Amino acid sequence: MIKVLVADDHPVFRDGLAMLLGSVDGFEVVGTAANGVAAVASAVELRPDVVVMDVQMPELNGVDATRRLVAEAPEVGILVLTMSEDDGTVFAAVRAGARGYLVKGAEQEEIVRAITTVASGGVVFGAALAMRVAEFFAGAPASAVAEPFPQLTAREREILDLLAAGRSNGQIAATLYLSPKTVRNTVSNVFAKLQVADRAEAIVRAREAGLGQ
Repeated sequence: MIKVLVADDHPVFRDGLAMLLGSVDGFEVVGTAANGVAAVASAVELRPDVVVMDVQMPELNGVDATRRLVAEAPEVGILVLTMSEDDGTVFAAVRAGARGYLVKGAEQEEIVRAITTVASGGVVFGAALAMRVAEFFAGAPASAVAEPFPQLTAREREILDLLAAGRSNGQIAATLYLSPKTVRNTVSNVFAKLQVADRAEAIVRAREAGLGQ
């Protein structure tokens, strides 16, 4: 069971997200908070697996709340879910210790996957942000960033890219003029090389690397 705390100063969004996550099998919403101070206090008390944290909150903003929470309860994973795609905000949240960053408007499935990834110790960013984060920490322009998943063949990477874009095996076969069996076998090889358990986990890894856009 993944325990989640939702911190957001907009009651409609906060309560709606809490209700949505509470309906997901394997999730338990243990509390909500309307500002950064309450988010830190509640997380220290309740010890959720993941705090879903807004950035723009009163009393203490989400970045400072993240920094404080990482110091007081480092085992708690923090997924920032906010309106801002501004690079400064993204990088400030990452430097503060957030292990994930999504923009509000993300699909329910993407939010659920991100929380699951953060809860398991992984790091996740929305597809639109992943490459910018990689470039920032590499200190290099996009052209100089290493190609993701060097262990994959060109065909395997091509198929992973289509997986990340939401294509089914049948659609991939039609797009690349391959047999369904070839696609199935290649997908299995991709899972093995990435050491992932299933399609959803492979898609998360691929989108973190900027594939599927």
